[in-house]
Amino acid sequence: MDIRVCFILVLEALLAAALLWRCGALRTRAQWCVGLAVIVLGFALRALVLDHETLDYQNFLSPWVTFYRENGGFRALWRPVGNYNIPYLYFMALFSYSSIRDLYLIKCLSILFDVLLAWGSAELLGVFCESAWRKLGCFACVLLLPTVILNGAFWGQCDSIYVALAVLALWLGLKDRPVAAMICLALSFGFKLQAIFVMPVFALLLLRGKLKWFHLAVFPAAYVLLVLPCVLLGRPFLDTVLLYANQTGSVGSALNYNSSSIFGIFWHVANEEAAATTAIAASAFYMLLVLIAASLFRDRLSDRAILCAAVLFAVGIPFFLPHMHDRYFFAADILTVVLAFALPWTFPAAPLTQFASLLGYHAYIYMRFFLPMRYGSWSLIAVLVLTAAAFARELYTSGGTKRNTAAL
Repeated sequence: MDIRVCFILVLEALLAAALLWRCGALRTRAQWCVGLAVIVLGFALRALVLDHETLDYQNFLSPWVTFYRENGGFRALWRPVGNYNIPYLYFMALFSYSSIRDLYLIKCLSILFDVLLAWGSAELLGVFCESAWRKLGCFACVLLLPTVILNGAFWGQCDSIYVALAVLALWLGLKDRPVAAMICLALSFGFKLQAIFVMPVFALLLLRGKLKWFHLAVFPAAYVLLVLPCVLLGRPFLDTVLLYANQTGSVGSALNYNSSSIFGIFWHVANEEAAATTAIAASAFYMLLVLIAASLFRDRLSDRAILCAAVLFAVGIPFFLPHMHDRYFFAADILTVVLAFALPWTFPAAPLTQFASLLGYHAYIYMRFFLPMRYGSWSLIAVLVLTAAAFARELYTSGGTKRNTAAL
């Protein structure tokens, strides 16, 4: 491995320690020892798989970097490349200037956001719990979560970027920092369309008064500023801003792509087009039910209830949608961990979600199923039932808005 890559990993590990200290999870010598051990283990595991190349890297990511290297780096951003949004392509163009192998740069970028994801999750937990040990445990679980390690360091994917930004957006919203929350949410959406699985929870922040309607204008403004450099380099404005709308057909036409969605159970249907339409309607109806329930009990809409709703959205929306891929429950993987530390009796939701996601990862990595995907689908149904019970309990508990912190 290039010594420069080792240096980058060391810097990222030091950042992890600094952020862990900043969030108040390192208050005692024992916590310092545990925290540093977790960071060393997390980065050691990532270093072991850093050389692995997947077909996604060989067929897509590396050719994108090569394209920018051969066409002037940032000057080529006006030309359409790949099917990722502009912000991620900024990094592909940046990497084209480096002599470090692009495989390592791509993975180090994802690892950086693994760190931010673990920190953001610990900070989000801090809204509900002041315990340093719980924050440390949450940070450790996220940093060492199998899907987090596999997604970035092994696979070279970037789901940790948009989910880290979405988690930070939720944390900032709950901490009454609406402008920063909307900026982070716009950044999350800018990197991946899958941010829409979490975005409905911000309607609940509106209900709670933590967001005002005029704060919503920050979102499109931040998004336009995010893609503006590409427009200034010559890419048509509308094509750039509406990139996701123009790529709706790129997700594929199959009902399921190694995902533990409802179509893991209903694998074969007679009319796939009708099934897809019905599933989209079901997903929208499900989302509306959660929003209506929150609206009816807005006076009891505690921070914990909002976290439960975030999990319901992150799990339920992609569960009902067609054309879902193996990595589309990444946000659910993280939020169920936070929920487990905030409400310990919901703990089973985290391993069940992880199991469902790992079935899809196994199918891609080994090109065969470890178990039929329906096992993952039934696991997610159990997660939805458990989280819905937690959500209902928070809404029906009197004085719920006052019970937002707890000590271990």
